[in-house]
Amino acid sequence: MTKGLSLFEKRRRRNRTALRARSGGRPRLSVHRSGKHIYAQVIDDAQGRTVAAASTLQGHEGAATSNVDAASAVGKRIAEAAKAAGVTQVVFDRGGFLFHGRVKALAEAAREAGLEF
Repeated sequence: MTKGLSLFEKRRRRNRTALRARSGGRPRLSVHRSGKHIYAQVIDDAQGRTVAAASTLQGHEGAATSNVDAASAVGKRIAEAAKAAGVTQVVFDRGGFLFHGRVKALAEAAREAGLEF
């Protein structure tokens, strides 16, 4: 039986704590990655609501959903949705996921599409 938190949960808590310290009231771009899909949300923690959301569940008929290209498409869609909601600056919350592969591709695509973080 394991004691304490998993390494993933430790990374997630450490990352979230650091984000709260430097967020300055900006919304948070939260990313979740599963084996088949990737999800992104822009969350306003002050009001406790989701401002914008995008995932590979939307608009991928027949295309692969678990690769870097799909993550880049989600990054572009989340940036467009956030800008439509009036959000241009966010803090990037990768959760417990390493900044590598699909998570990195999503972040870079969101930056290229106009989100600042």
